[in-house]
Amino acid sequence: MHFENERDFAATPDRVAGLMSDPEFQTTLDLPDLSRPVVVDHEIDGSARRLRLRYEYIGQLDPIARRVVGGRQLTWLQELRIDLATGVGTLSFAAEEEADRVNGTADVSIATRAGDGARRRIAGDFRIRLPVVGGTAERKIVPGLVRRLDVEADALAARLATLD
Repeated sequence: MHFENERDFAATPDRVAGLMSDPEFQTTLDLPDLSRPVVVDHEIDGSARRLRLRYEYIGQLDPIARRVVGGRQLTWLQELRIDLATGVGTLSFAAEEEADRVNGTADVSIATRAGDGARRRIAGDFRIRLPVVGGTAERKIVPGLVRRLDVEADALAARLATLD
């Protein structure tokens, strides 16, 4: 299922991308229904950044999701790759168990906004490859994913405002 999220910031694209890929920022961020993430890996190579995080879902699961997950913890890995110089990158995520069946990818672009500041756009697809219930589960999960991107954007804007 396709998703998109777009947000404007009163900061330069490189500052937005830098904060998005900052493990200290991400590990203090409280997102709805998720534990705070654990940093799995963080790499810096020139202007390129890579941040890999592990999340656990701690919210309420609906009956379909409970059947799919069973008694297991619902955890996944999320990876952000972004170039601070270009503002272009990718966001990927996959369930730790059955990553080939539950995953998503998105393109990330952070560009200079007309006038001043930056506009972040994240657009991609989330997939659950399970017969019968996959499409229903996607439709239930994607709104929460977009809501968490909004919460992250609000926190980014608030933190960027304190850095000036």
